[in-house]
Amino acid sequence: MSVADDVHGLLAPVFQGRGLEVYDLTYGGGMLRIIVDKPGGVSLDEVADVSKVAGRLLDDQDLIQGRYTLEISSPGLERPLRRPEHYARAVGETVSIKLGPHIDGVRRIQGVLMDSDDDGVTVDQDGAPRRVAYGDIGKAKTVFEWGPMAEKKLKEKSSR
Repeated sequence: MSVADDVHGLLAPVFQGRGLEVYDLTYGGGMLRIIVDKPGGVSLDEVADVSKVAGRLLDDQDLIQGRYTLEISSPGLERPLRRPEHYARAVGETVSIKLGPHIDGVRRIQGVLMDSDDDGVTVDQDGAPRRVAYGDIGKAKTVFEWGPMAEKKLKEKSSR
């Protein structure tokens, strides 16, 4: 198991007991980044609380050798999309996808995420569906569209 898997196994149940889920967790270059979420969003006080708890647990369990920086945050309005379950939660939202360097031609896609399954996603790009395999995606995130409908969208997101 990787350090990230070990940390996830340790912290996910603790966070869940506080009503939070580990949305994403990455470890590399001495940086442990944990994104936590819950329906209605995460408050700054909740992030501070789980940061203290996580720091203590990680120090006690000594899962990470050497020095590291712990960063805990909420996913924000524009959420990173890295795993199939992230894409499944974002169906119906506008997404921005940057394809990997192995893809020739246009490597940026923005549109409404129409579908997500085990193999990839379908994005409505200017009225035409475009299928993209997960292996072809270099980086992706949801796109928050500012404007008159922004307040309504924020309320809809917070009720999930």
